[in-house]
Amino acid sequence: MLKFKTYQFNPVSESMNQEVMKNRTKEFAKQVIKLCRQLPETREGRLIGNQIFRSGTSVGSNYRAVCRARSKPDFIAKVGIVLEEVDETLYWLELIVETNIMEDKNLNHLMKEADELTAIFVASLNKAKSRK
Repeated sequence: MLKFKTYQFNPVSESMNQEVMKNRTKEFAKQVIKLCRQLPETREGRLIGNQIFRSGTSVGSNYRAVCRARSKPDFIAKVGIVLEEVDETLYWLELIVETNIMEDKNLNHLMKEADELTAIFVASLNKAKSRK
């Protein structure tokens, strides 16, 4: 079963430290890699595995790019990419469950983390867009 460290975060009240988010998105990537190792060696398992591997591991690498943003528009664009990748990962996780490739009990923690990361990046994007 895939497990995550527990994080307490309220995206509306306070932003997380960049290092914490770097670690959290890296941990997300590691859990996605572990999931890919557990997918069945079927056609759909391999195809979905390739897709989720790509999107899930890119969340952390793209977040690092966010940390190096040179301007507000650059920051907004890069956070948007991170948000797209985590949302795509959640899509593949849902598909794995809905097509019975794996049981959802094995994916609950990963799906919860994808939901939380989505909320964090949506809040970050909205906050950046609202600043004048």
